[in-house]
Amino acid sequence: MHRSLLFARKIYYTILAIVGVSVNSVAIVILSRGKCGLSPCTTTYLVAMATADLLTIVTEVILHRITYFYFPLYFLKITHVCSAGYVLIRIAIDCSVWFTVTFTFDRFVAICCQKLKLKYCTKKTATIVLATTGTVFCLKNIPIYFRFKPTNIVDNVPMECSNKPSYFTDRRWIGFRMFEKALSPLIPFALIILLNGLTVKHILMASRIRQALKRQNKGENQSDPEMESRRKSMILLFSISGSFILLWFVYMLFFFEVEEYLNEDSAHLFEKVAYMLRNLSCCTNTFIYLATQSKFREQLKNAVKHPFISTFKLCIR
Repeated sequence: MHRSLLFARKIYYTILAIVGVSVNSVAIVILSRGKCGLSPCTTTYLVAMATADLLTIVTEVILHRITYFYFPLYFLKITHVCSAGYVLIRIAIDCSVWFTVTFTFDRFVAICCQKLKLKYCTKKTATIVLATTGTVFCLKNIPIYFRFKPTNIVDNVPMECSNKPSYFTDRRWIGFRMFEKALSPLIPFALIILLNGLTVKHILMASRIRQALKRQNKGENQSDPEMESRRKSMILLFSISGSFILLWFVYMLFFFEVEEYLNEDSAHLFEKVAYMLRNLSCCTNTFIYLATQSKFREQLKNAVKHPFISTFKLCIR
C-alpha cells in the first residue's frame, strides 16, 4: 500500500507542480492587465491570492515535495536551509489562506455595507490590507525557524530537520501550536462561513425588496443591473470560498488529530490525502475564474492566440 501511495503521490505532485505554476502565472498576468471587467479592488485581491498560491506551489510542492521524490538536493538538506524552507512554506500557506479571508470580507462590505463600501473597497485599502496581512504572517512564522534541530551531522555540517524535544513539552511551543491551529485554518473557516452566511441573508432580503418595488413601479419583466452585478459578484465569491472550504476540510480534521481514531495504514493515508487536497486548493481559483468570468476567458483566448497571430504575420511579410 505504501509503495503504491508513494507512486501516486509522485505523479500527483508532478502534475500539480506543472499545473499550479502554469495556471497561477497565467492568472497573475491576465488579472494584472485589468481588462477582466473587475474593479481595481477585486483585481488586487485576486492577483495577491494567485501570487500566494504560486509561492505555495513553489515552496511546498516543488522545493519540498518534488525535490524529495526526484532529485534530493544536498543544499536543501542543510538544517539552516531546511528550517528556513519550512518558514517560507508556512508564510506562503498562511498568506494564501488569509488573502482568501480578506477577499471574502471585502466582498461582504461591497455587497452588504453600502456606506462603508466607498471608503473600504478601494485599491489603496486592498493594498494596505494585503501588505499588513503579509507582514504579520512573516513575523508570526519566524519562531518556526527555531523549532528544528539537525537530524544528523555529515562532515561537520548539520543536516535535515527534526523537531526539538521541547517542541512537544515546552509550554511556549505548545501555546504556539494551539495558536497556529486557531489562526489557520479554524478561524478562517469560521470567518468565511459567517461572512458568506451574512452576505446570502443580505442578498435574499435585498432581492425580495427590489422585486416588490419592481412589481409596483415598473413591472416584472424589467432587468435589474444592480442585482445582476451582485449575482456575478456572489457567484465568484461563493465559488472561491466554497472551493477553499471543501479542499481544506480534510486538512482541518487532520489538524485536530482525527486520524488517532484510525488504524496505522488508514491514518497514514488520511494524512497524505489531507496534504494533497490542501495543496490542490492552490490551483483551483484560476479554473473558477474561467468558469465564472467571461472576460477572463476572452483575455485567455487572446493570450493563447497572440503568439500564433504574431508568427503568422511575420511569415506573410
